[in-house]
Amino acid sequence: MEQANKIALVTGGARGIGRGISEYLAARGFTVAAVGTRPQSDAAEFLSALRAASPDSCYISGDISKADDRIRIVDEVLDRYGALDVLVNNAGVAPTVRADLLEMSEESLDRLLSINLKGTFFLTQYAARRMLEKKTDEFRAIITITSISADTSSINRGEYCMSKAALSMMTKLFADELAPHGIRVYEVRPGIIATDMTAGVLDKYSRMIENGLLPIKKMGAPEDVAKVVYALASGLHAYTTGDSYSADGGFYLKRL
Repeated sequence: MEQANKIALVTGGARGIGRGISEYLAARGFTVAAVGTRPQSDAAEFLSALRAASPDSCYISGDISKADDRIRIVDEVLDRYGALDVLVNNAGVAPTVRADLLEMSEESLDRLLSINLKGTFFLTQYAARRMLEKKTDEFRAIITITSISADTSSINRGEYCMSKAALSMMTKLFADELAPHGIRVYEVRPGIIATDMTAGVLDKYSRMIENGLLPIKKMGAPEDVAKVVYALASGLHAYTTGDSYSADGGFYLKRL
């Protein structure tokens, strides 16, 4: 089902899960504005691949932890395309050092909350304001990529868990606020996905999966998350809002 003329803004959209989302949406009729922190010159390969599927798609260099960049990113999308139909909040970082909870530094907590929570919240706030300026009956959505860490304890990266748990509540708050205006708001929780973020602990997770961590005994791929995002962005779940959808190999199941 192609989504002709639908404009999607994907933060962190040029690598890992975000790249998977950007390319999957582009291949199915969305025009994608993918945001990344790399300069335009360093994203040439990605942009070429994206435009092969969607010629009008673009790459925007920006840092969502910076207020001026957040405003510029949203304004650039609206100036270029005249609309913003789907916002996918995917940008985020993991701790530089996985420290035990009793050793976590203020600097690490500040960094993760500044990017993962504060940056995402205020980008969403501004994007929602701009979306509300245009009255339309067309389907529109805001989708935030969180993690199984939103409700799963990892004591060596507590700042990451807390930032994702906060985004889960952010989803509910914006869903409540925007439902009367026809904008649906969702959370997608990836599980263990093979990306550069998990590369350093790939062997650990592979052993855990082999030993029964997941009912579906394999690591996920960015496309597995992208498929869930596509269903939500396409309006296939339009009679829902504020819900959380998993792409986690069945991790959420409680088993004996």
